[in-house]
Amino acid sequence: MLAGGLAAIVGACGGDGAPGAPGQDGAPGEDGAPGKDGQDGADGEPGDDGAPGKDGADGQDGAPGQDGQPGPKGDPGQDAPPQTSAASLADYVKERVEMFAAGALPAGEQFPLHAAATDTIRTLAGVRSDVVVSWLDPLTFSAAPDAPRFGANNDYIAYFGEGWDAVEGNAPQWNGSGSAGWLWVNHEYVSGKGPTPTSAPTGQHLTLARHLKQIGVLTNDVEASVWSQADVDTHIRWEKKQVGGSWLRAVQDPSTGAWSVDRSATAVRYDATSATRSRVVGQALLGPGKDDATGEALPEGIVAGIMGDCAGGQTPWGTVISAEENVQDFFGDLEASWSSDQAFLPGRGFDPGANVSPVVEASTSTSAAFGRISDERGRQPRDHYGYLVEIDPGQPAGEFEGATTAGTGHMKLGFMGRARWEAATFAVDGDWKLLPDQPIVVYGSDDRRGGRIYKYVTAGKYTAGMTRAQVRALLGTGKLYAAHFAGLDNATGNTLVATGAAPTEAAPGEGRWIELSVSSAAVAPNAAALGAATMTVGEALRDVRWNGIGGFASDDDVRRALFTASNKVGIMELNRPEDIEWNPRDPSGTPRIYVTFTNHTRKVALDQSGVLFAPQDHATLSPRRDDAVGSIFALEEADPAAPGASATFRYFEVWHGAQGKGDFDAACPDNLLLDRDGGVWFGTDGNFGTNPHADAFYYLDLDPAHREGEPGVVAPSFGKAFRVAAMPSDAEATGPQFTPDMATIFMAVQHPGEDVYSRWPGGEGALSSVIAITFLPE
Repeated sequence: MLAGGLAAIVGACGGDGAPGAPGQDGAPGEDGAPGKDGQDGADGEPGDDGAPGKDGADGQDGAPGQDGQPGPKGDPGQDAPPQTSAASLADYVKERVEMFAAGALPAGEQFPLHAAATDTIRTLAGVRSDVVVSWLDPLTFSAAPDAPRFGANNDYIAYFGEGWDAVEGNAPQWNGSGSAGWLWVNHEYVSGKGPTPTSAPTGQHLTLARHLKQIGVLTNDVEASVWSQADVDTHIRWEKKQVGGSWLRAVQDPSTGAWSVDRSATAVRYDATSATRSRVVGQALLGPGKDDATGEALPEGIVAGIMGDCAGGQTPWGTVISAEENVQDFFGDLEASWSSDQAFLPGRGFDPGANVSPVVEASTSTSAAFGRISDERGRQPRDHYGYLVEIDPGQPAGEFEGATTAGTGHMKLGFMGRARWEAATFAVDGDWKLLPDQPIVVYGSDDRRGGRIYKYVTAGKYTAGMTRAQVRALLGTGKLYAAHFAGLDNATGNTLVATGAAPTEAAPGEGRWIELSVSSAAVAPNAAALGAATMTVGEALRDVRWNGIGGFASDDDVRRALFTASNKVGIMELNRPEDIEWNPRDPSGTPRIYVTFTNHTRKVALDQSGVLFAPQDHATLSPRRDDAVGSIFALEEADPAAPGASATFRYFEVWHGAQGKGDFDAACPDNLLLDRDGGVWFGTDGNFGTNPHADAFYYLDLDPAHREGEPGVVAPSFGKAFRVAAMPSDAEATGPQFTPDMATIFMAVQHPGEDVYSRWPGGEGALSSVIAITFLPE
């Protein structure tokens, strides 16, 4: 088209002649170059799907690929709430033990709680834990510096359910509300080292110093290594306020089950200052106490403060026994004649050849915790402490027994003597009431290496319907006995000489109660060995040379130094007896006394026959006991229905500690707890350093139906300890106490972080606390 058109144009450009006839079309030209593509057209409507094709043949499997890198671990999931028909924590644990014995635990359920060491509270699935109150927490809504605050290193706990005394004659045990009540809590000591003019405080003492600066009591640099003596004195005065005991009301949230302090209730603090006062009953004191604010002498028999309060007991008439243990740390040791290896130390007031004359003045103890104060008013005599103290809870701290009303107020049980008391318990019937028409019988345990178990029997008898004042009036007159574990191997403290094995229920040891008095007619256990087979205890105690120890002129002297008096007459030494409990509803069907022997890895004072190792021979002749794990023993009185009249008892081991990391490995038993049905529970102190995994709280299965060979028993559980709750860090598990419905156990978490790292419970520093462990049924 384009070539033919161009020729026609050229032909038309001639002269202007007349137009010629049109020429013929030229030959067609060659095609031009292709033009550019035009715009795409719009998509057409989609066509119909074609028929599906046939499946192809399966291909061969490829080679397996390499494993990829592991991903990060997720948080462990919580166990699902267990299926249970139990209505209480105690019943739930026992139900699980029953299933364990029958080999019927649900697959994957963790029971008992596994061994581990964490900085948390760990419990079984279906159980919650709450921090109820911690050291330095206010017990009221007052912000005043001297308002009552919760004390340090809590130990023994007693629970009084709201309304427990609504029925006349009720015992506080297992009566009253399970969701609201009053707690008594012991406060034993402050950990770490207090400040000196040339050193800063450490541990809990530093925590206390920081608190005192925060509230304006101290104004110095509390972390500096230089302190004025005036600031040191201030710190010691406030340290005295951290020990003793607390009385507070706790309530449970009905929607969540959580427990907390009712700060609107009238809380009371009892401490080591002269603001707390008690009467010493049944024991003469060697000098008066002082008001530590004025320096004035206190009335005769009245002492200032309580201290070193470890475990204790709940009386059947509604008061609390708080046991003063290591009081030698505060004003010095009255029985200073014994080394840590139980070697006799001459020149300390107990030498043979004269009557004993121990040092009682606290003014000589300028290195002891409270003796370091420069203000003489702050020091008290040593023989004022080391007693079982009966606190009338809720009464003002200064209300000593008889101050205003007979039978009301606080008193120290001087008739039981001085010792490093751990705990006390009473012989009671199945309703936890005193035995009618029987004397009141009190048992106590002296927690030291070689310490003993003691029994006190009142002269008068209890009769039903007595008032509290009448009951307390009976206590001042009676007889004191020491438990002599005859036949126990002195080299071990937990096996029998005759068998070389631990005593068992089938082959028990036979012990006897030895009256400790200068008028006692009992034959001294070491009489024959010392060449006078008929020497009585009374004669031996008065003799100024018997067994290489000075004489005891009176029963006051005997009670003032129980450990030394017991050594003098040859009472068998024990492996640190700690808690002690009378069990009126024992699974065996017979009332028993349970005692924890925590451990003993040092030498002893006496040989097998009760003769004192001479000071020059002690290092080479005294055996070193090798009990690092401890045990629990049971004692049965010859007549459990009349324990005050029983002169003998059977004893045997029911549980022995173990070293290891298994589910049933535990060591160093300490506090005991009996449930409403006679079940036995215990906490440990020292397991963390022995095994190591956290100290914990256990249920001890003593149900005879769970022995090997009994019908339906696949996994024998008799004698096994089942871990229920584990403590944080290196904290001790102390003070367990059930509510009356057994749905909650209150426990004291003592000294977390004392020797190793801990930030429990709040992340700002380790604080001893009371926790509530509560069962939450679906």
